[in-house]
Amino acid sequence: MSILHVHLEGVGLWSAALGDFAALQAQLEGAGVTPPPARPPAVRLPANERRRAPESVLLAVEVAGQAVDMSGRAASDLLCVFSSAYGDQLISDYLCSVLAQAPTELSPTRFHNSVHNAPAGYWTIATDCHAASSAITAGTASFGAGLLEAATLCLAEQRPVLLVCSDIVGNGPLLEMSNTHAAFGCALVMSPQAGPDTLWRLALSLQPHAGGSLHPGPPTGAWHEANPTSASAWPLMQNLARGDGECMLAAAETLALRAVLEKSA
Repeated sequence: MSILHVHLEGVGLWSAALGDFAALQAQLEGAGVTPPPARPPAVRLPANERRRAPESVLLAVEVAGQAVDMSGRAASDLLCVFSSAYGDQLISDYLCSVLAQAPTELSPTRFHNSVHNAPAGYWTIATDCHAASSAITAGTASFGAGLLEAATLCLAEQRPVLLVCSDIVGNGPLLEMSNTHAAFGCALVMSPQAGPDTLWRLALSLQPHAGGSLHPGPPTGAWHEANPTSASAWPLMQNLARGDGECMLAAAETLALRAVLEKSA
């Protein structure tokens, strides 16, 4: 595979510990950080939608809005890739429980919000975006797979792309399977060409790897270890916060994505 070169213009981030990318930068510099509120603000959604939307939607819309605001681009113009390892685990657990015990009591609204592309639908409607959008999953490699999909789309279409990757806390048997104990979301706005708003240049290339070679080591108690998505995104997120660096990201069971980041000139 040839090297993919994209230019990053915006980044969004939300977790139980950090409310945005600036908070991550401050934390890595050793500064104290105030934890964010329990629910992501998701101000891009109309007030009525914010009240009704599930946490999975609020999280994705919040980080997407942060990244787009930083980029200065119009959300309505951006191609979108939404990536999630497990989708809305709370609703999935609810659906399984109700279908097993009282299927006629199933909520149509919650069923509507259970689909994997629900965040993409809320985002594109709220921002009046008519550009193409997609929703993908690749288990614990969902961040790397989403990054590869977005970069490929960006260069193939020669248009800027919004990447959003997020997962909320699991519940019931799904929590035992997913090991997702804290919500996390991140987003990137990328462009095929450098411009006045370019912050970083990112070079991506695929390499084979043995199935367990990119799995994390023993736990340290760090906040990003509480969610497989944040754990997989962490190498690139900390490089973004520091301004440059190289890391390897899982993109599939036997494929790694080498990501080389450098500040824009």
